[in-house]
Amino acid sequence: MQTLKILFKKITGSEPKTCLPLSPTGSNRRYFRLAGETATLIAVDGNSTDENRAFVAIANQFAAKKINAPQVLAVSDDFRYYLQNDLGDTSLFDYIAEGRKTGNFSDSEKAMLKKTISKLPEIQIRGAENFDFSLCYPQTEFNKRSVLWDLNYFKYCFLKTTNVDFQENILEDDFETLADLLLNEPRETFMYRDFQSRNVMIKNGEPYFIDFQGGRKGCLSYDVVSFLWQAKANFSDDLRNELLQSYLDEVKKYIVIDENEFRNNLKYFVLFRILQTLGAYGFRGYFEQKPHFIQSIPQALNNLKVLLQSDFPELRYLTHILTKICETSTQNSKIDQSTEQKLTVNIYSFSYKRGIPADASGNGGGFVFDCRAIHNPGKYAEYKPLTGLDKPVKDFLENDGEILFFLQNVYNLIDTSVKRYIERGFTHLQISFGCTGGQHRSVYAAQKSAEHLANQFGIEVNIIHREILQNYNLNTQK
Repeated sequence: MQTLKILFKKITGSEPKTCLPLSPTGSNRRYFRLAGETATLIAVDGNSTDENRAFVAIANQFAAKKINAPQVLAVSDDFRYYLQNDLGDTSLFDYIAEGRKTGNFSDSEKAMLKKTISKLPEIQIRGAENFDFSLCYPQTEFNKRSVLWDLNYFKYCFLKTTNVDFQENILEDDFETLADLLLNEPRETFMYRDFQSRNVMIKNGEPYFIDFQGGRKGCLSYDVVSFLWQAKANFSDDLRNELLQSYLDEVKKYIVIDENEFRNNLKYFVLFRILQTLGAYGFRGYFEQKPHFIQSIPQALNNLKVLLQSDFPELRYLTHILTKICETSTQNSKIDQSTEQKLTVNIYSFSYKRGIPADASGNGGGFVFDCRAIHNPGKYAEYKPLTGLDKPVKDFLENDGEILFFLQNVYNLIDTSVKRYIERGFTHLQISFGCTGGQHRSVYAAQKSAEHLANQFGIEVNIIHREILQNYNLNTQK
């Protein structure tokens, strides 16, 4: 952290006043928001320096081509740490939240989706111009070896957990065939590798693209499929076709493309992407014990069921095995974990004057945290009529900094319990935050903790601000 502070001072001329850890991602990188007198920057601590070098190289390429992406402002000598500009907190995934839930996307959601996918050709084609792909990590290009790695990732991390019987030598033959089909497409453009709505930030009405450190030389279809067939996007066929046409109209401004051939070949990339996704969900969920990945499996299997309605004459054995997985998924205990009763966490803010909230579930109350030692904004006249949900109070608490260290310790405690509760099949946990009036510190702490748990575990979180009579529900499937 000291190195990041030094870099921050080098860029801004002053020490950061606050350091707020951001929600963890699927990687081992850690992100922080550093705020000083004149600037707010995103700080990154990544233990893979090769991956960091790749990100910095690609970010610099995008900056040179004026592609919307985070600008790297400073890097430590050992490439362990770097600073980038702050693109805010609104991802495209969040921006289209209502559409994802209902399947009915508003005009503004559709417009942003079209704007986003229309910028993909610029990334793929202009991003590849005069770029040194040897700087990419862990692979410089999308090739047969990388395809087979991903297919075996699916085999070992997902297929073998389903208890579906298969002949490995025949399956490997179909893997080889699928790899050859994918690699028939020209591979001279930049392949983003993880082009999906969580990796797009919306700032001032424009999409900005992040998390491209796995990019490499590759083909166009891979990124198109990653975006349009994202497991939780919930796009209808009509919307998917609209977005695909927006992409094709834009890509024709750069290169000549046979639209019919491109559309016909997409199904192989869709199949590959679903298998790759299931492998990742299996590893992150079953082996790393991250439940929100397990909860994503049913949607991926639904996408697979729909896809298998298409004909894959070259891949008879593979599609036979995949059909068996889909048919038996409801009887498979591992896949079915996501449909069992899930954990619900109730988080209260309260005033000690009125006592600690009772736990209606009968679990005994879980955690009760006392916020009264934290600097109280309620002592000051300008904050008295406000609550911990109001920006001036949030700014006061965050600039003071005491509550941030308090919450980091809280997260360490509650994360451990939530993880164990999920593993053991418990369905209820209550967490309460108390302060003098139940209006400022406890409200802020309860709200932030609820957002943290929803983002970290994808579980249902109910927030009850008892003294200010506002109830919330966070049901985030991330």
